[in-house]
Amino acid sequence: MPMMMALCVVIGIMIGTFYANHFSGNRLSIINSSSNKLNNLLHIIDAQYVDSVNMNDLVEKAMPQILAELDPHSVYISAKDVQMANDDLRGSFSGVGIEFTIREDTLHVQQVVGNGPAERAGVIAGDKIVTVDDKPFTGKKLTNEEAMHRLKGPKDTKVKLGIMRYGEKKIRNIVVTRGEIPTKSVTATYMLDDETGYIRIKNFGENTYPELLIALAKLTQENVQNLCIDLRGNTGGYLQSAVQIANEFLPKNRLIVYTEGLKSPRQDFRSDGRGSYQQIPLVVLIDEGSASASEILAGAIQDNDRGTIIGRRSFGKGLVQQPFTFGDQSVIRLTIARYYTPSGRCIQKPYTAGDNKDYEEDILARYEHGEFFSQDSIKHEGKAYHTTHGRTVYGGGGITPDIFVGEDTTNITSYYKQASMSGQIIMFGYTYTDENRQKLNEYDSMEEMASYLKKQNIVDKFATYAEKNGLKRRNLMIERSHKLLERYIISRVIYNMLKEEAWIAYLNLDDPAIEKTLRVMHEKKAFPETGKAAKNNRSQKAK
Repeated sequence: MPMMMALCVVIGIMIGTFYANHFSGNRLSIINSSSNKLNNLLHIIDAQYVDSVNMNDLVEKAMPQILAELDPHSVYISAKDVQMANDDLRGSFSGVGIEFTIREDTLHVQQVVGNGPAERAGVIAGDKIVTVDDKPFTGKKLTNEEAMHRLKGPKDTKVKLGIMRYGEKKIRNIVVTRGEIPTKSVTATYMLDDETGYIRIKNFGENTYPELLIALAKLTQENVQNLCIDLRGNTGGYLQSAVQIANEFLPKNRLIVYTEGLKSPRQDFRSDGRGSYQQIPLVVLIDEGSASASEILAGAIQDNDRGTIIGRRSFGKGLVQQPFTFGDQSVIRLTIARYYTPSGRCIQKPYTAGDNKDYEEDILARYEHGEFFSQDSIKHEGKAYHTTHGRTVYGGGGITPDIFVGEDTTNITSYYKQASMSGQIIMFGYTYTDENRQKLNEYDSMEEMASYLKKQNIVDKFATYAEKNGLKRRNLMIERSHKLLERYIISRVIYNMLKEEAWIAYLNLDDPAIEKTLRVMHEKKAFPETGKAAKNNRSQKAK
C-alpha cells in the first residue's frame, strides 16, 4: 500500500507538471527561464568577474533600469529612501519640526512648526544650527539629505542642537525631543471675497480628506456661498483621497472614476450621495503641474458637469501604481491599471516604453509650442468624449480646462529669467529676512507686511545683491520686469515670515486664474451649460 500511494503521488506530480507546461501558455516558462537567466548572470559575475563586485549595489542599480522599460511611472525606491518618499502622503513624520535652508555651508532655520518639538524647546526662526549632538554641522559636505538624516529620528528620541543666534557670540545648546510633525495637504483656506471661499490642496495623502472637511467647516462659518479648489502644481497621491473629495460634491450614484488593466478587472468608484456640498457653485483650478489624483478629481467634476475647470491643460498621468515591498523594505511602485474619467477617457499622455526622454520633456515641448499662452495651441490627439450634459471633452493627454488662462509673458526679460531660475531671488529672500527679522516681526498680516516691503526699494536691493553674486545688473530690463521682480521677492519674504497660507494669499492678489474664478462666480456661471446651450451661446456671440 505505501508503494502504491507513493506511485500515485509521483504520477500526480508528473501529470500536473505536464498540464502546467502545456495548457497555461508559454508565459510561465518564459518567466522562469528569464528569471533563471538573471540569477545565473548574477552568479557568474559574482564567481568569475575580474574585480570584486558589490552585488547588492549592482542589483540596486539594475532595478530602476528594468522598471524603466515598462512605463514612465513604474519605479523602484531603495530602502533608505522609502520613508522620505512616503512622508508627505502619510501625513506626518518624526523629527524636530523646522523648515531650513543651507546657505554658505550653514543650516539656517527659516520657520519653526507651531507647538512642535523645536518651538517647545526654544528654537526660533533665524537660528543657525552649527552642531548636532556635539558634532560639527557645517561645511561643504552638509546637504539637505544629510541634514534630514541627522535631524529626523524615532519619536521621543533626543537630539542636541548647537545654535548661533542673532546678536549672540556663544553657541546656545538646546535639547529637542523629537515628535510627530504633521505634513499638511491643505495648505491654504480663506475667503477670496465676501462669498467665495478658497482651498489649496498640495497633494492627496492619507489625511487630505479630513483636512478638507475641516477647511470646508471653517469656510462655512464664514458664510461661504461659492468655492474654489486650487490643484495647480498638485502632483497627485492616493486615488482614494481624490474619490472621497469628489464624493463630497456629487449627487448619489455618479461615476467618479474607474480603473482597469490586463490583470486588474474594472473597478468603478461612485458617489454615495452623502456629500454635504452637492449644490455649492464650484471652480477647480489646474495647470500643467496637476497630475494623477488631481486629474481624477478635476475629471470627475468636469465629466459630471458639476463645476467649471479653469487654468491650463493638466499633466496627463492616467496610470495607477500599486506598491510591492521587498524583505529589505525597499519598494517598487508598479503600474497595474489605467484610470478613466466618467466619460470613458483615459487622460494618460502618450509614451514609448523604455524611452522616457520625450515624455520627460513634454512640458517643455508644450511651452515651446505656445500652449501655455494660447488655447488654440492645445493639441487634442485623443478622440472626443461627452459629459453628462453633452459637452465635448478630450482624452489622450491631460484634462483640458473649460476656461483657459494663459501665462502673461509681457514683462518677462532675460534678466528676470536668470534671477528666478538661478535661485538668486530665493536666496536674497532668505538673506533679507534674516537681516531684517526684528523689524519684520512687527507685522502680523500679509497685507501689512506687503505694504511695508513695497516701500523698501527692495528690487534695487536685490539687484545689488545679485550683482555681487554674479548676475550682471541690467537697468532697462530691471525697470521692465520691476513689478514681476517685486512680486516674487516680496512673496518669498512673506513665505519666510508668515508661512505658506499668507504666501499663497499674496500671490493670489493679482492672479489671472483667481480673477477669472471670481468673475465666473459673480456671473453665476460655475455650473456648466448643456452642450446644446453652450453651442447656441457661442453661435450668438459669433453673430
